[in-house]
Amino acid sequence: MTIRPEVADQAERLRALDPQQSFIVQAPAGSGKTGLLTQRFLVLLARVDSPEEVVAITFTRKAASEMRQRILQALTTAQDTSPPQEEYARQTWQLAQRVLAHDQAKDWQLLENPARLRIQTIDSLCAGLVSQMPILSEFGVLPSIAEEASDLYQEAARQTIEVVESEGEWSDAIAHLIAHLDNRLDKLQQLIASMLARRDQWLAYLAGPHHEVLMRDKLEAGLTEWVTDALRTLVDQAPAVNRAEIVALAKFAANQPETGDSVIAHCQTLQDLPGWQITDRPQWEGLATLLLTSKGELRKRVSKNEGFPPASQGSHPEEKAHYREMKQRMEDLLQALVTENEFVQQLALIRTLPPHQYREDEWETLQALFKLLTVAAGYLEVTFREMGQVDFPALTLAAIQALGEPDAPTDLALALDYRIQHLLVDEFQDTSFNQAELLARLTAGWQPDDGRTLFLVGDPMQSIYRFRQAEVGLFLEIRDHGVFGQIPLEFLRLSVNFRSQQGIIDWINQHFPAILPAKDEIASSAVSYAPSVAFHAATHPEAVTLYPSLQRDDQAEAQQIASIVQQAKMAYSSGTTAILVRNRSHLVQIIAQLKQAGLRFQAVEIERLTHRSIIQDLLALTRALLHHGDRIAWLALLRAPWCGLTLQDLYALAGGDFQKTIIDLLRDSTQLAQLSEDGQQRLARVLPIVESAIIQQAARSLRRNVEGTWIALGGPACVTDETDLDDAEVYFQLLEELTEAGQLPDIQILDERVARLYALPDVMADGSLQLMTIHKAKGLEFDTVILPGLGRTGKHDETKLLYWMKHQLKSGYPALLLAPISAMGDDANPIMTSLRQLDKSKGYRENGRLLYVAATRAKHRLHLFGHVNHSDAEIMEIKPPPENSLLARLWPVVKAHFQALLNAQVSDKESAENASKELTTQWLPLLPAKRFRLAADWASPPPPEAVKVTIAASRQITEESIEFDWAGETARQVGTVLHRLLQHIGKTGIECFGRQDLFRFEQAGRVLLMQNGVAQTHFDHALMQLSTALKTLWEDERGRWILSGQHADAHCEWALSGMREEGLDHIVMDRTFVDATGIRWIIDYKTGTHLGSDIEAFLDREQLRYRPQLERYANLMQQREQRPIRLGLYFPMLREWREWPYAIK
Repeated sequence: MTIRPEVADQAERLRALDPQQSFIVQAPAGSGKTGLLTQRFLVLLARVDSPEEVVAITFTRKAASEMRQRILQALTTAQDTSPPQEEYARQTWQLAQRVLAHDQAKDWQLLENPARLRIQTIDSLCAGLVSQMPILSEFGVLPSIAEEASDLYQEAARQTIEVVESEGEWSDAIAHLIAHLDNRLDKLQQLIASMLARRDQWLAYLAGPHHEVLMRDKLEAGLTEWVTDALRTLVDQAPAVNRAEIVALAKFAANQPETGDSVIAHCQTLQDLPGWQITDRPQWEGLATLLLTSKGELRKRVSKNEGFPPASQGSHPEEKAHYREMKQRMEDLLQALVTENEFVQQLALIRTLPPHQYREDEWETLQALFKLLTVAAGYLEVTFREMGQVDFPALTLAAIQALGEPDAPTDLALALDYRIQHLLVDEFQDTSFNQAELLARLTAGWQPDDGRTLFLVGDPMQSIYRFRQAEVGLFLEIRDHGVFGQIPLEFLRLSVNFRSQQGIIDWINQHFPAILPAKDEIASSAVSYAPSVAFHAATHPEAVTLYPSLQRDDQAEAQQIASIVQQAKMAYSSGTTAILVRNRSHLVQIIAQLKQAGLRFQAVEIERLTHRSIIQDLLALTRALLHHGDRIAWLALLRAPWCGLTLQDLYALAGGDFQKTIIDLLRDSTQLAQLSEDGQQRLARVLPIVESAIIQQAARSLRRNVEGTWIALGGPACVTDETDLDDAEVYFQLLEELTEAGQLPDIQILDERVARLYALPDVMADGSLQLMTIHKAKGLEFDTVILPGLGRTGKHDETKLLYWMKHQLKSGYPALLLAPISAMGDDANPIMTSLRQLDKSKGYRENGRLLYVAATRAKHRLHLFGHVNHSDAEIMEIKPPPENSLLARLWPVVKAHFQALLNAQVSDKESAENASKELTTQWLPLLPAKRFRLAADWASPPPPEAVKVTIAASRQITEESIEFDWAGETARQVGTVLHRLLQHIGKTGIECFGRQDLFRFEQAGRVLLMQNGVAQTHFDHALMQLSTALKTLWEDERGRWILSGQHADAHCEWALSGMREEGLDHIVMDRTFVDATGIRWIIDYKTGTHLGSDIEAFLDREQLRYRPQLERYANLMQQREQRPIRLGLYFPMLREWREWPYAIK
């Protein structure tokens, strides 16, 4: 048997397997947390009557899958009667053997039925709860879950703003906020949508206009306690030896004429250091101004502005001497306070505290926000029902509702209380308040010593999901109090790191006590460092290497990283290397350098597709087809490599006329004659393809139209490798997703969704080099870890309509803190500023934890890259890096290295310059890519022989574009838009909409007409035609029957392909369905109008005209199914109808 070296925390690991006891376990990075969870799960499985009584909850599908695989692997291994040699594996084998014996006795057959293992994500748990209580959760049948719900939020936000015109009870509140934001409706819509994405964090508090917690006195009581908590801390940290001196000097300064208008004057009657009551705050603020600079740093000297006039200002010798003495005493005091860091920091914090009461205008805006956000949440529910989708926050809220209140549990909660005997929760440090509430309701009926156990495991030093509202203070509070609800928990701390070698652990143990806060504090989310013990001996003398730079140079950094990657491949031939960054944008230059060096890598959701030229060109093509008036998109289409017009030709085409659309200019032969011969030749090939795409836009899906046009233009011939084709497919799938509801996507939503597309991983890469964010790397390990861009800042805080925080107070109770957005153009309101500052300080502390997560991924080597912008070589003191950078957290450790670099450069400037030149010559600059475009006479290559055989037997069947061949451009555009709206109505079913929805469809039609480039002179008439058609449709029983959602096998804009005697045929049917009698209907919409008197003759001619086309459709449908078919023409503009039977052939 292989015996492990002594494991320092083995006693804690064995204690954690006690099936009678509940625990909260702090398991730092590399401590074998998943292995411990696996062993405890096995211990519990061997004792229960049913495997479903043991439930493990994780926060990611990956973690749930890994834990399930480990348990199944343990059970599979335990079937072998030969125990493993390694000690941990042997222990797991023994536990698994007991489970197999229990499994056989209970006839579970777990290996044949692994689904009985209850290991799931918290989202999966919520979905299960909701599906079991469809009425209480108010979901009914569980709808599909939208992984990306931004378009749903935007739609709900848009509907909310429209309420202002309805003159309803919420109109005044919404009008107030519109005025508050200076009538920026676009900004208000974005802010509402952003709030809806986080509504699980605030919606519970807005349950009703008179909700207790939203009463003004309750909110202001929370503000007051926040302030007094900070004052209590300040009182506790006040220095004992200098108290009398602080009071005496402050009183002296406050009584000087120069400080009469300063807050220092509040100290005029000071007899002792102030207390912690609200009334003591002005005196503390006076002391802060006296002792600290505007940046919150301890003063080095004082002047008359702080109440210490120069001796020369004295009127007689005694006064002069007194002034001199007091100033000297003040400077001595400041020197003595240098060691009182905690007091100085807390005193600086006093300045950032909010007022303890709202101003009247702030409260008015808050009340308006309460109403608006409640309305917005309601419209989002309506949107969810219309689209048949929900998001993850809706799932969590519904699950909590399905369980009922702790003192009034539902039948589901009681049933789960009976079924669940043991609950294990992984990564508990990343639990939010809502998720903790869900767990509390699941265990509400548990009592001490009733045989049920709770096992919480996590590491507060790895709490890095604050942006998902993870609250590390929950872990700290439960750990310190030893109880969760009614369940007592024993605290265990693991310490052994089985991942990293001794050198890395020593470096982390040495430096992270200075990087993380000195002590834990629940209220501020401060987590102190807990040291680890290395299990593996040192493997490299330079475990951690720092690469400091006095200037940001992304290219030089990327080249150095490429060199390190190559060295790592030689040092660890079968090892792995990871480049971990805080933001994906930090990898742009590195990716380019790795590609230039021929180093393949895997990057999941890292490289944004918006940087790829193929996606930029496809987006331009899409925007051009969606909006004929988008000049930039059309010019980009013509500049793209499939057309390749020169800048001179583009200017000749469009530079002289800014009124006409580009497509109109392309149709002007006089305008085209001004282009070069090469340009005219290129447009002669491209223009017919684009015109065809415009004509077919109403009959094709957006994906089919864009993809088909791209292929016809020669897009695939412009790619550089197969990865470009994969990226194009990702884009086409997005177009398909965005048009699933039948409507063309809003341009803004399209841009936002494209911005979130990422390149697919390189299928040729072997996984030895991986690029990812630090957040994605959590739970992983690599032989070599490289951390670039430590000097770069993170994302800026986004503006919110409502700032909120559930802040843990010293009393042990959380307070709800709320502040409204400041009015446009006004100074930030002080409560909002304080909340943002509090949130920012929590973010800075999380940056230290993020750095810890990154550093602890490394097994053998860790490389750190950071820069400061020190441009003036004459200044010998380096300014610290930006506070929001990871380097700022690391600064206490690395400052000396940067200073040494500066000293070396100054002392030997010439050598440094020579070295810089030498370095530059060693690194080849990135050469700009040459412009590529297809040849002017390019033609699509012939298809492969296998395809040619099929097509050779067929001739091209041209489908007449007869609907608009006689009509003007505006009539064609109106018809196109009406087709799109009817498609959406038919897919959903007209009975799902009320007459009040007509306004929504008219607004959508307005947008679509604009996107289709309807001329301004014809726009009002086109909109009137569209509105008339929709109103007519709504009142027409025939129209409502056609668009009903009650029909079987119903389709809108249904594309089919099939063979006819003449060849391969492609069709698109406007509307088809099977009625209650089993008849298949094929219906075409005809959106033309008739101004003559003989309407019947007109309809007869139209039926004769379109009969061959519809019978072609029926012919293909007949090949698909055998049933009676009837054909119909519907004229929504005229409220007319023609139908006839199809003679089955």
